[in-house]
Amino acid sequence: MSFDIQSHRAQLILTALGASVLTASAFSAYQQYARQQKRKLLDEEIRRSLRDGQKGKQRHTGDEDEDDVIQLPGSTHQRGVPLEYDEELVREQLARNYAFFGDEGMERIRKSSVVVVGCGGVGSWAAVMLARSGVAKIRLVDFDQVTLSSLNRHATATLSDVGTPKVKCIERTLKQISRVVEVDARIELWRKESGGDLLEGADWVIDAIDNITTKVDLLKYCHENNIRIFSSMGSGAKCDSTRVQISDISLTLYDPLARAVRRRLRLEGVGSGIPVVYSTEVPGDVKLLPLPEEEFKKGNVKELGVFDDFRVRILPVLGPLPAIFGLNIATYILCELAGKPISNPLPIKGRKKFNERLYRDLHKREEKFLGRQINKLPLDDDDCGMLFDDIHRGRSVRPPHPVPERAALVRWDPEAPLSLENCAAFEFADAERHLKEVLLERKRPEEVWGEEVAEVVRRRREEARKVIEWVM
Repeated sequence: MSFDIQSHRAQLILTALGASVLTASAFSAYQQYARQQKRKLLDEEIRRSLRDGQKGKQRHTGDEDEDDVIQLPGSTHQRGVPLEYDEELVREQLARNYAFFGDEGMERIRKSSVVVVGCGGVGSWAAVMLARSGVAKIRLVDFDQVTLSSLNRHATATLSDVGTPKVKCIERTLKQISRVVEVDARIELWRKESGGDLLEGADWVIDAIDNITTKVDLLKYCHENNIRIFSSMGSGAKCDSTRVQISDISLTLYDPLARAVRRRLRLEGVGSGIPVVYSTEVPGDVKLLPLPEEEFKKGNVKELGVFDDFRVRILPVLGPLPAIFGLNIATYILCELAGKPISNPLPIKGRKKFNERLYRDLHKREEKFLGRQINKLPLDDDDCGMLFDDIHRGRSVRPPHPVPERAALVRWDPEAPLSLENCAAFEFADAERHLKEVLLERKRPEEVWGEEVAEVVRRRREEARKVIEWVM
């Protein structure tokens, strides 16, 4: 009898467990089916929207009615896109970001507002990644239009966008990417007299302006008004993506735009506190793109711009570099917004002590050569680093051109002053030999090292000359 009761209880328990499993399985299957149906519906709606857009596509101008593009009231959904895009779908779209930043970090990102000033190659890429990452509000500020030459670097522009405002082109793409982003496209030029309204409510501002005067005005305004801003330096005439760095404006090197901006900011009382992306690459043989001869006949080419100080003649730009700059900006800002900042950006800090030692050793050799104490060389430690890393490729001028175990710089020609053009890289022992035999005993460098080494030095001197023209 006892056995029958226990057996009956066991059957009841097993039956209950089985029913629970079936119920859970059915509920799970229903949830999965519901998600599949939502994704299927969304996919069909987006495909229909794209087909409709291709059939009735029109070239938008700055004067168009916003109602022609956006569903109202208060919606950021493009025509043909389902209005029902619930939180479950949003979180699925941003799942990888949630996994990285966590719920709290993503909550901050999804409540944030970013203003992008300058919507060309750099600004467009930054804006796209901010939208893809869940930023709630993005204001785009640029007066310019898409040109054919924009297409090698712009994140969203296509052939059909040529002649249309850049901000409208980006706005359209951002709304195709995200159903929750609010985009405010302003076809305006930022000016210090009236630009405060364009920055209202911003958690971060991105400066992707080419013009130095406007860039400095914007940076100064944000610094004085405690608005966090990230600035892009020059990506033109560069190709080495491994040299792209994030640092404070006060630590930038070799970038002509950064140098000009840094000097002007100092005059305005701003010495540091502005993060920037820039490249330590020293450009090779690059020149301004030529203007037709008839343009010069019209007068001063600087007077041909639409606005004062805006570039008429431009540098060559390799498309991926502005994109890399923009992606660096977006990454930095997203981490800051999420409360997970990049704690120690690794710019040229790792070479600081090395450059200082190069300078210190060179300083001692110059004192021995001149026979007197010197307070300061015409080169600084950053120049020494550039000489060794960029001009001499981190190698000795003496064959077989090894990477020195202890690198050293020394004046090449005793008859010429010390400069970027008159300095050679050697192994430490060879530099000491050069000091003794060439600088002190006054032998010709070619006599000591041979014509092959002299030819290497001549090539490096020519490169140094071009660097001086570019950087200085």
